Amino acid sequence: MNPSDSLGIAADVRTRRVTARETAAAALARIRARDPGLNCFSAVLEENGLRDAAAVDATLAAGREPGLLAGMPFAVKNLFDVRGLVTLAGSKINAEHAPASRDATVVGRLRGAGAVLLGALNMDEYAFGFTTENSHYGPTRNPHDPARVAGGSSGGSAAAVAGGLVPFTLGSDTNGSIRVPSALCGIYGLKPTYGRLSRAGAGLFGISFDHVGPLAASVRDLAAAYDVMQGPDPTDPVCAGRAVEPCLPLLGKGTEGLRIAVAVGHFATRGEPEVFAAVESVAKALGAVSRVTIEENDRARAAATIITASEGASLHILAGALLPAALYIRAQRFRSWYRAQVRKIFREVDVLLTPTTPFPAPRIGQDTITIDGVQVLTRPMLGLYTQPLSFIGLPVISVPVAGLGPLPLGVQLVAAPWQEAALFRVAAALERDGIIAARTVP
Repeated sequence: MNPSDSLGIAADVRTRRVTARETAAAALARIRARDPGLNCFSAVLEENGLRDAAAVDATLAAGREPGLLAGMPFAVKNLFDVRGLVTLAGSKINAEHAPASRDATVVGRLRGAGAVLLGALNMDEYAFGFTTENSHYGPTRNPHDPARVAGGSSGGSAAAVAGGLVPFTLGSDTNGSIRVPSALCGIYGLKPTYGRLSRAGAGLFGISFDHVGPLAASVRDLAAAYDVMQGPDPTDPVCAGRAVEPCLPLLGKGTEGLRIAVAVGHFATRGEPEVFAAVESVAKALGAVSRVTIEENDRARAAATIITASEGASLHILAGALLPAALYIRAQRFRSWYRAQVRKIFREVDVLLTPTTPFPAPRIGQDTITIDGVQVLTRPMLGLYTQPLSFIGLPVISVPVAGLGPLPLGVQLVAAPWQEAALFRVAAALERDGIIAARTVP
């Protein structure tokens, strides 16, 4: 049994080749052995996980349907409410709070589909950061080089998959917090369209930016988790009232009919050469020959910073309260303009390719990095290519590109709102042809 193959695990559980309880026990053993060196978990739910796994086995024994994810171990960023567990959100202050009385909506949907929750995962405090160097709970380390960051703010979520602890996890993404750690750890991460998945029961940072989504070691596991979490939720006012649009059945459809282009300009500058080589390798495999330029991305990053700081001021980031209201309004007006010009591009293109990060995982504590002879701050630079796309809520999958160097690199597949299916079709075709592949540590 491959511990990184969720649907393979579910198939084995269904056919009784292995029990869900045995599967959970094996994952818990891996966590005990490996997590002390990685610091992915902020809480391990051993007793609850074994109990839930036994319930899956009992459901099967009674001849009832256990759900698509039967027996799959998973863990969630500690931003999500888990019934009976204190939701830390990476903060020491929150440790004094009462335990959550119910699961976050998406956590409940995964558990309802038979997945077995084994714990909560480390993150940047209040999801503010790109490296998961948490000052209270310590840094999460990259499984490919423990001296390097795992990315953030969903660093524990990415490292737990890349380190082989669990086959899939949940994270959140405001300005790149799923995609950056997915790229740096060499796995798949989905930021769906803004409003596609419910955020009820998940701590918020920037209310008009925050997304939740899965991270996984394969395209089909990513699709399976995403499909299960879809659907309207009246308890989240921004969750769209759209019916479930399954992507798992579309993975074998291929890319025929999809118009694919490479984003240049901003997305082809200020990165290390191997980053752009990764994009070109994906483009060549897909036959993508067109090049498109999105204008004013630096202004998009600046406006995004203003808006997220202002929205975060109502929750965590007090400095955001000092921003003038006029500046916030100008940023929102620019956001409308930027959204309109990007949507024009998607009239001619179905999927855009961009780098995910401008460089591979930096070292823990590394404050600056030199790009094109210019010294820049490491942490904010990690969001160079992700932040403009978050600004207007586009769906994006960061995919791990195979065979380009000792450290993982990611490429973003980007589509128009609500077009996640196109992204999954492209990702599945690339994975099938060996162009992309998760880099998990055995």
